[in-house]
Amino acid sequence: MSGPLHGFTVLSLAPNLPGPLAAAALRDDGAQVVKVEPPGGDPFAGWAPEWYGELTRGVEVRRLDVKGAAGHAELRALLVGADLLLTSSRPSALGRLGLDGGTLGRDFPRLCRVPIVGDTRTPEVPGHDLTYVAEAGLIDPARPALPRTLLADVLGGQRAHA
Repeated sequence: MSGPLHGFTVLSLAPNLPGPLAAAALRDDGAQVVKVEPPGGDPFAGWAPEWYGELTRGVEVRRLDVKGAAGHAELRALLVGADLLLTSSRPSALGRLGLDGGTLGRDFPRLCRVPIVGDTRTPEVPGHDLTYVAEAGLIDPARPALPRTLLADVLGGQRAHA
């Protein structure tokens, strides 16, 4: 695949919509993308299988237990060849896996990192699209239903690519 990112390798640990959306945009710009999913897969694949399939087309998907020794070793081997790491976990969760900025900077000094978090001012506070949509008053409590557009997820994925 050609494009401005030809020869560039992206490793994504970011499930659900924002991570695959950002990774797909990077793929479309020519990057090679490897997506690491937990052993049970990405929940997004169950919620929206066609959309998941579209976003992971041409992406190498690997299921690894990164909390186990073998999966963690395989993840570190993938990091050796990666130019960019996409994540969507809280910093403390990444730290428990030895994927905090200090450790990654020491072990993989050329690796760029893009954390996709709900609120960059408070990245330890978990948040999801539905949370933000509800807080913005865009869901009627009398008729709770999923919004038609996952606005925060889409914007998060797009901003991670930009």
